[in-house]
Amino acid sequence: MQHNCTRYLLFFQYLGTKYSGVMKIPAHQPVEGVQNHIENAVRRLKPLNEVSLYISSRTDTGVHALCNSAHLDIQRKDDKPPFTGKVLTDALNLYLKKEPIRITRAYRVSNEFHARHSAISRTYVYRLATGLSSYSDMPITEKDLCWALRDTKLDISAMEEASAVLTGTHDFSTFQARGSDPKNPVKTMEMVQVQPGLSFSQRHFNRDIEYWELSFKCRSYLYKQVRRMTGALVAVGQGKLSVRQMQKLLDARDSLAYPQNMCAPACGLYLTKVEYNDSDLLSYTPDDTDIRS
Repeated sequence: MQHNCTRYLLFFQYLGTKYSGVMKIPAHQPVEGVQNHIENAVRRLKPLNEVSLYISSRTDTGVHALCNSAHLDIQRKDDKPPFTGKVLTDALNLYLKKEPIRITRAYRVSNEFHARHSAISRTYVYRLATGLSSYSDMPITEKDLCWALRDTKLDISAMEEASAVLTGTHDFSTFQARGSDPKNPVKTMEMVQVQPGLSFSQRHFNRDIEYWELSFKCRSYLYKQVRRMTGALVAVGQGKLSVRQMQKLLDARDSLAYPQNMCAPACGLYLTKVEYNDSDLLSYTPDDTDIRS
């Protein structure tokens, strides 16, 4: 990296339906990743250095984000001063306006900062819709934005009890997708929570539809861990899996023990928050906004 490069932390959001995921896809592929579009927008600012975005949290095809983060370096020509956070945010959004991608905040950070390695927690929310007699009952405003559970009434108390099983430090090997790269399966789930959700369409379209949100907070996750935990919690709510069976799944520590076809679809999953240590904030250039999340 050139000595006069400036490193920035970007927070951004997107609807993941049309993308292959957040990560960059090689050129000439039919479907691109969110990273492709953000890097292309940065190139239109004509930096002297090669543009590389280092993303904090990987999301798959169809998964959305209200808050993902990444860092990148920008070297301006003719010794021009660094962009301010607001100027960079506005400029990138101008070039991204045709895409369902938005930069929400941009900050100057130290050259040692790393968006992925420095993150101390990531929060995901999974949205469910119940009370539909048919899939045609799903309002257009919710298309590809939640998991529609037809003819389903969930036992929320049982789901809350099963959520407690997943909370804390455990070996989550059972909830790692089969065939994925092996990683340290021991994770500390700081939060697994079931709460009523809100929807614009619930008020104006079909009041019989109930929305629920499953929230998960952890420093890092195994591949498809949140979707597999969600699928198991929904199975508990539907009476297809008992709380005791959930405990047995966790204790099995084997991805092959996870029932087939139970994993929740991508459409209801949202990355909602990425957090950093207060000590990391000391290396940030002063700005008028708190950047802890």
